[in-house]
Amino acid sequence: MAEQTEQFIVGFIRGSHGISGNMKVESTSGEFDHFYSMKEVTLRNGKTGDSKLCKVESVSEGAGTLYLKLVGIDSPEDVRKLSGWQIVVPRKYAKKLGKNEWYIEDLKNCALNFYPEQGDDGLAVWTAPAAGKPVTVGTITDVIEGGSGNLLEILLAENCDLLAQNVKYLADGKTVRTVYVPFNPRFVRNIDIKNKCIQLMHLWILE
Repeated sequence: MAEQTEQFIVGFIRGSHGISGNMKVESTSGEFDHFYSMKEVTLRNGKTGDSKLCKVESVSEGAGTLYLKLVGIDSPEDVRKLSGWQIVVPRKYAKKLGKNEWYIEDLKNCALNFYPEQGDDGLAVWTAPAAGKPVTVGTITDVIEGGSGNLLEILLAENCDLLAQNVKYLADGKTVRTVYVPFNPRFVRNIDIKNKCIQLMHLWILE
């Protein structure tokens, strides 16, 4: 069983509100209720990795916006220095999952597996292995918002012989491609967080 992530990005600092250090927060889930149970959070710079642990002073809402006040951050200038930083909390404080919902952090680093006996068109360049054996065609590196739904960001597997060279690499023939697959049952199924693997339904979507 793969080890699950225990720290989750639940929001981003998007600006200041008022003069006392209140932060405007973008919730990654779009919901606010789980913020009210937080006693402390870690602020993390996604670019540098710098972080700081802060106690929560208050949580409030107004006009559809979430506001967070942290101890020791007491002015708009303090907030501006933290603009864009991630708000990270332990798993127990993340939004509770509903049916067919998953945490982005749990989806990251899942293997994207294809079963050759499913059949597909155009991308296979070798004889399929024994029936029932999956082939890892890539690794999920992130989940991003698309125009009509979430997309899985996937770094293709360089050692996957199932994919043709022009599918696996960019035009330079050396750089492995990153592709985006719609996160819906037409293209991915059997999401197994415990074993960190997801089934890809169609190879052609990797083109």
